[in-house]
Amino acid sequence: MAKNTICVWYDKDAEAAARFYSEVFPDSAVTAVHRAPGDYPSGKEGDVLTVEFTVAGVACLGLNGGSAFKHSEAFSFQIATEDQEETDRYWNAIVGNGGKESACGWCKDKWGISWQITPRVLTDAIAAGGGEAKRAFEAMMTMGKIDVAAIEAARRG
Repeated sequence: MAKNTICVWYDKDAEAAARFYSEVFPDSAVTAVHRAPGDYPSGKEGDVLTVEFTVAGVACLGLNGGSAFKHSEAFSFQIATEDQEETDRYWNAIVGNGGKESACGWCKDKWGISWQITPRVLTDAIAAGGGEAKRAFEAMMTMGKIDVAAIEAARRG
């Protein structure tokens, strides 16, 4: 296990979520599944308690902690994409697997985890500053899934 690991709380589906992420994103894998050595508030001895996994190279631990805590947009995974094809692939995988669309490149998976599917052209435009950043930002504010061609057009003015 990595020295610094993101712990993501799930009701009971940490393993299913981790396996889904490992199928969708490159440099992702389920590395260990640990079962509870005894009964606990939201499960029984032998149930999956934690799952070690990586998402796009980031170490994570999925904890099946029960329904006490809910996810919010205060935590999200941000996935940088190179083009529209990659943007569409990730967005469609998350939304198409029981997830929900949101605004400005955000969506949620069926477990309630928020994802930002963010083309590099958008982050590059924002980093450029000035009118280019303003135009790209204003274009983004009208979008659900990010439209790369529209962001490129906005950058050019």
